[in-house]
Amino acid sequence: MNRKIHLIDTTMRDGSHAVSHSFTKEQVRMIAQGLDDAGVDIIEISHGDGLAGSSINYGFSHTGEMELIKEASHVIKRARLGALLLPGIGTIRDLEEAYDNGVTAVRVATHVTEADIAIQHIKAAKERNMFTVGFLMMTHMASPEKILEQARIFEDCGVDYVNLADSAGHLLPDEVKERISLLNERLSVPVGFHAHNNMGLAIANSIAAIEEGAQYIDITCRGLGAGAGNCQGEVFAAVLNRLGYETGVDLFKILDVAEKIVDPIMQYPQIINTDSLMLGYVGVYSSFLLHAKRAAKRFDLDAKDILIELGRRQMVGGQEDMIVDVAYMLSQKKKAGKVTD
Repeated sequence: MNRKIHLIDTTMRDGSHAVSHSFTKEQVRMIAQGLDDAGVDIIEISHGDGLAGSSINYGFSHTGEMELIKEASHVIKRARLGALLLPGIGTIRDLEEAYDNGVTAVRVATHVTEADIAIQHIKAAKERNMFTVGFLMMTHMASPEKILEQARIFEDCGVDYVNLADSAGHLLPDEVKERISLLNERLSVPVGFHAHNNMGLAIANSIAAIEEGAQYIDITCRGLGAGAGNCQGEVFAAVLNRLGYETGVDLFKILDVAEKIVDPIMQYPQIINTDSLMLGYVGVYSSFLLHAKRAAKRFDLDAKDILIELGRRQMVGGQEDMIVDVAYMLSQKKKAGKVTD
């Protein structure tokens, strides 16, 4: 029998991007209850950009995240209730408020080369006996050796595991294996993986991560998430069943959550179109997609051209406000006849 794989559902966090942060209390209650009953290990809820992400820069939430967290805490009986926190967006005070409202697990996320900015937040979480994860984003932008260096900062802080995120959906399976295998070999804590499907590799990359020792894998129902979405939870549960891995997740129950609860909420199908493919191909942060589409409409541009320029500039999460600047610059070049194929 293969080892246990822990499934972390981020439908109501990463999936928040795909529904423009419009989750209601009723929707959260139904999804959380269904996922808890299905056997998911951690159910993550917050704005798509983490605690306190609701803003003009990242997009306003329809319902305050603390209201949603409280709603979920009333129905979750078995799973850990989790949240994401990005230092610089969320603060320790936001972490404390989430904890007071029922969050027992937090994943503290930084750019792949900036783990040190999370030290005080991780320590604050551990002081409250929270299940705490160090979460490195945009891992295609650093070598495996650099990622190991950053992961050791998290390890020294006492995290329960280190999570690597392919935030742009840019990595190929061999590149995932290279990163996960080094961390699994050199760290004393477990390793996890968070995939995006912008190049159609979310499930393949998640399997690659497991094959190299990853114990925690992020999923979302229907693949709901930024860009072309995440590793599709109900599909991945079926794949792991066929591979013989133990997850503790009831396949038919998570299928019901995806089909009967999440599917009707979706504003559009999670497909790989030209724009989302460009995210993965040029290595752009997945949550930039809707911002780029809005900027393209505003300045009469092709969103693909904006995404390519963002990739050329190697822009990362937290620079959403620069998307309009890039679009404006491209529009001026277009007017001057300087835009070329």
